Amino acid sequence: MMGDAARTLPDQSWTLGYPPDVDWNAPIPVKPLTALLEDAAARFAERPFLDFMGKRSTYAEVARMVDRAARGFQAIGVSKGVRVGLFLPNTPYFVICYFAILKAGGTVVNFNPLYAERELHHQITDSGVELMVTLDLKVLYGKMARMLAESGLKRLVICPMADILPFPKNWLFPIVKRAEVARIPADDRHLSFRRLVANDGAPKPVAIDPTEDVAVLQYTGGTTGVPKGAMLTHANLFANTEQCSLWFVGARQGEERMLGVLPFFHVFAMTVVMNFSIRIGAEIVMLPRFELDQVMETIHARKPTLFPAVPTIYTAINHHRHLEKYDLSSIRYCLSGGAPLPVEVKEAFERNTGCVLVEGYGLSESSPVATANPITGLNKAGSIGLPLPGTLIEIVSLEEPRRVLPVGEKGEVCIRGPQVMKGYWNKPSETALTLVDGRLHTGDVGYMDEDGYTHIVDRIKDMILCSGFNVYPRNVEEAIYLHPAVAECVVAGLPDEYRGQTVKAYIRVDDGKTLTREELIGFLKDKLSPIEMPKAIEFRGELPKTMIGKLSRKALLDEEAERRKGS
Repeated sequence: MMGDAARTLPDQSWTLGYPPDVDWNAPIPVKPLTALLEDAAARFAERPFLDFMGKRSTYAEVARMVDRAARGFQAIGVSKGVRVGLFLPNTPYFVICYFAILKAGGTVVNFNPLYAERELHHQITDSGVELMVTLDLKVLYGKMARMLAESGLKRLVICPMADILPFPKNWLFPIVKRAEVARIPADDRHLSFRRLVANDGAPKPVAIDPTEDVAVLQYTGGTTGVPKGAMLTHANLFANTEQCSLWFVGARQGEERMLGVLPFFHVFAMTVVMNFSIRIGAEIVMLPRFELDQVMETIHARKPTLFPAVPTIYTAINHHRHLEKYDLSSIRYCLSGGAPLPVEVKEAFERNTGCVLVEGYGLSESSPVATANPITGLNKAGSIGLPLPGTLIEIVSLEEPRRVLPVGEKGEVCIRGPQVMKGYWNKPSETALTLVDGRLHTGDVGYMDEDGYTHIVDRIKDMILCSGFNVYPRNVEEAIYLHPAVAECVVAGLPDEYRGQTVKAYIRVDDGKTLTREELIGFLKDKLSPIEMPKAIEFRGELPKTMIGKLSRKALLDEEAERRKGS
C-alpha cells in the first residue's frame, strides 16, 4: 500500500494531460474483497447477475448461495489461510465458490483447466492445496482423480454440470452427454456441491485483515523461471477493482451487461470481468470457452455492452466470414489486455461495432491492471496508456535499478500502487528481486512520453504471450527434453498476427536417433496444454550457444528477425 504522501502526484508536466473526468487522487477504500459482493447484493438485489447458457440468477440469489457454500466450506475445515483450488471453466460455480472460499476465510488458488497433469502436480504441491473444486465432466474430473492419487490433494468438491443449465437442458444433459459425464465414487474423498450447500446459510464471521490476508494465489512466471504464486491480498484486489471503476467513468451502475468469455481463472478476467462487473452491478453473460460463432451469436442475441478481451479475439471477430449478419452495436466499451493490441485490429473493431476499444497493461503481480488508455481524451494507439488512479509508473535504469529515468529514456517499467502484490508465495528471494524500494519490477523495457503514456519496446523476460496466456519456455523445454531422442532444445516466442506470439521449438536430435514433428507432437500431447504446444518445430544439426556454452535463445530470435526482414 502507498501512504498518503506517496500518493501525491509527482510534479511532472505530463500530469496535465490526465483525463479530466478521472481523479488520480481519488480515495481507494481498503476493504475485504468479500465486501464487493455484499455491497452489490444490497444495492442490486433483484438485478440479474449471472447468465449461463440462458439460465439467469440475481445478485440476491447468488449471495444466498455464497453464504451456504461458505458455511459448507467451513464445515469441512476451510478457515483462515486454508488454500482451496478452483479447477473450473466460466460457470456460476466459479463465482459462487470463489466468494464462498473468501467468506470462509480461505485463499483461492486458481488452476487452469487446460494444464497438463505435470503442471497441475507442481502447482498443487507448491501451493499446498488439499481441497479442489471441479466439475463432474470427464475432461476435468479425470485429471483431478489422478491428482488425488499422485499429489498432496486430499478431497474434491464435485459440481454437477446439469444443475446449472436451464430447463430442459438440465434434464437432457445427463442423457445426451452421458459419455462426457464422469462416474464419481461415493466415498469421503468426494463431496457433491449439493451436499456442500445443504445447510442454514449462516457462515461463522471471519475477521479479515485486508492488507495482510491473501485472497488469491495467482500463479505466474514472474520475472523468470517456473510459475510462482503471486500473493494478492484482499486490499490489492479490492483496490484494483475500484481503480477500474474510477477509470471507466461512463459505466452505468446497475445497467451494463458484461460478456464473460475470458476465463475467470486468468487474472485479467478475474478482475476486469468478474470483480468489476460486481462493483458496478452488471450482468455477466458467461461463456465457458471461446468459440467464435457462439460469441457472435451471443453478442447478437444478448446485447452485451462491455467486452474485455485479448487481441486474438478481436482479430477473429474482425475476420468472421459472415460479420455483416451480426448486430454488434450494443458494445460500448472494450479493454484489451494480455498482449499488444495492433493498431489495425483496434481500428477495425471500432468500425465494426462503434465501441471504444482501449489497450491496457498489467501483470498478475499487480492484480493485474496498472495502466490503460483513457475512455475519453487522448487514446494513443500502440501505447499502454496512463497510470490508473493511485498508481505510479516509473522507468528505472537497467544498469542502476534504483535510478529513475527522465521522460523519453528507455529502461525497466516499474509499478507502485495499492494493487501491487504482497510477494511470491514461499519465495522470499524471488520477492526481493521483484519488489525493490516499493517498486514492482515488471521485467519489461519501455519509456514514458511527454504526455505520460508508457510504451513497451522489449521484454526482459523470455515469457511468451500467446492469445493472452503466459507460456513459459522453460516449462515447454522440460517437456520436450523428456523425449529420449532430444539432445538439445530451445523454445521461443515468435510474432504472430493472430495470437500475438506463437511457440516455436528448435531441436537437435541425439546422434544416431530420429524424430519427426508428428512423433514429437504425439509425445507431448499429455505433457503440455494446447496453448503451450509448439506450433512450429525446427530440427537443426546444431543450436547456437553463448561464449560460456549456454544455448542462445537470443541468437535464434535474431535469425528469425533477419528472416522476416528478407521475406
